[in-house]
Amino acid sequence: MTSKKERKVTLRQVFTTIIWPRRKQLFIGLFLIIISRISGLVLPGASKYLIDEVIPSNDLNQLKWLIVAVVLAIVIQAVTSYSLTQILSVEAQHLISKLRSKVQQHIIKLPIRFFDNAKTGELVSRIMTDVEGVRNLVGTGFAQMIGGGLAAIVSLVLLISISPMMTLYVLLPVLIFGLVSLKAFGKIRPIFRERGKINAQVTGRLTETLGGIRVIKGFNAEAQEIKSFEKGVEELFLNVKASLTATSFVTSAGALLLGLASAGIMGIGGYMIMEGKMTFGDFLAFTLYLGFMIAPIVQMSNIGSQLTEAFAGLDRTEEIMNMPLEADDTKRTVSINSIQGAITFDQVSFAYESGKEVVKGISFEAPAGSVTALVGTSGSGKTTIAGLVATFLNPDAGVIYLDGIDLQSITLESFRSQLGVVLQDDFLFEGTIRENILFPRPEASLEQLEKAVKAAHVHEFTDRFEDGLDTLIGERGVKLSGGQRQRIAIARAILADPRILILDEATSNLDTESEAMIQSSLKELMKGRTTFVIAHRLSTIRQADQILVIEQGKLVEQGKHEELLKKGGRYFELYTYQARI
Repeated sequence: MTSKKERKVTLRQVFTTIIWPRRKQLFIGLFLIIISRISGLVLPGASKYLIDEVIPSNDLNQLKWLIVAVVLAIVIQAVTSYSLTQILSVEAQHLISKLRSKVQQHIIKLPIRFFDNAKTGELVSRIMTDVEGVRNLVGTGFAQMIGGGLAAIVSLVLLISISPMMTLYVLLPVLIFGLVSLKAFGKIRPIFRERGKINAQVTGRLTETLGGIRVIKGFNAEAQEIKSFEKGVEELFLNVKASLTATSFVTSAGALLLGLASAGIMGIGGYMIMEGKMTFGDFLAFTLYLGFMIAPIVQMSNIGSQLTEAFAGLDRTEEIMNMPLEADDTKRTVSINSIQGAITFDQVSFAYESGKEVVKGISFEAPAGSVTALVGTSGSGKTTIAGLVATFLNPDAGVIYLDGIDLQSITLESFRSQLGVVLQDDFLFEGTIRENILFPRPEASLEQLEKAVKAAHVHEFTDRFEDGLDTLIGERGVKLSGGQRQRIAIARAILADPRILILDEATSNLDTESEAMIQSSLKELMKGRTTFVIAHRLSTIRQADQILVIEQGKLVEQGKHEELLKKGGRYFELYTYQARI
């Protein structure tokens, strides 16, 4: 799941890919924040004017206009704050939805090998959680940081105009606070990144637990699953605790330094008023302007924490997005519209792990429209060969040809549009029986659907259901028996009308009666299609055009059922052993 060298998203990348494309909304947001901050500066100026000019002169007319100006400034602040949320927060949520779609689109196009090593729940966390932090980049957080910075600069100029000495005294703790914040956020980013990993692992385990609840209850293993989850959430708590400690240290350091600055200002300001070097109005204005300068700086510590979390999430998202897609293979340039379906293996080898080949130099031909059966003990390499035919895997050595064309040069989309698979534990989606059968061809006519339903003998059990084909089957089809699920999977393959068909233990979940029904429909399905059948029950593959006996990744025997029995070799041993059971 993670690369050896962790990728870090740079500020430049974020600016060019996230911020700049949304410059219009951000500029509007920035303009609104500036208007809001300028409106906020009216109160300190009005307070100074009130104390130094209006009250001493007893001018009620000036007092009236001063209150009108302050109320107007407050209304402007409220309107700009509401508008800001509407423009930036909504755009941030829109960006999150687009990023989630983009990450899901990328993940779903990754090679099968990636999914073999990844937990479903962990991938769900990558898609749903990791991108959420960008709301602080495009939302009000980023604009407030810029707007707050500008307000702080304006306030600083006004502070200097009132008292350069007091301003200088304030700047020292502010600079120290800034340095402490930068150092702290550098250390917090890896903590947030690690949190994403832990959260993904905990979510992954929880998804597995809920998916395998029958196995857990069947083995009375609730206690160990509870313990495993508790361990995961404890790790998550310790990570959150570490980040809270770091961020609270920054906030507390800021409060301490700025508190000391305020205490110093009281002393210096009080002394200057006593000496007649400063009016009370100047002192009040200075104090209020100081608040306007300090508030954005303190706010930046919170926004900085949010932005650090956003960058950590983007680091993990970038890690996924940089993984090469299944279709990125530059050799796949040939697009095919129609195929005959002749498959040839020429000295094909494959290994899941380097140096541990599970398919070793296999060569054979499967003519167009023929049925090739793969038999052998468990772990011999049968399913791997089927995976190579389906392009789920690519050979490490040798070549697989489709109608004389290197299969690795054909685009996946054009090849798989003519491929059908029925697996041993075929996956059904939550929804209705109808939706699952229509999955490969949602636009299929009612006549085509009914033909597939009859051919796979699905109607044998749907006719007994109150809602028929519109019966909800639950997650992964839990409301159906193994045989019923298998028949739906076969109906799905029949409807797809593929040129190449892979049946991996397609009748393994059927009782003898159901199997007899299915065999006839499979026979119909296999007509004129190049079919690869994997079956442990050798009685199901007697009629195959050729049988390949695979042992330890090698092709040890090849021929028809009767021929292989006469040879008295490995196939004979397997067949007679099963006959005795």
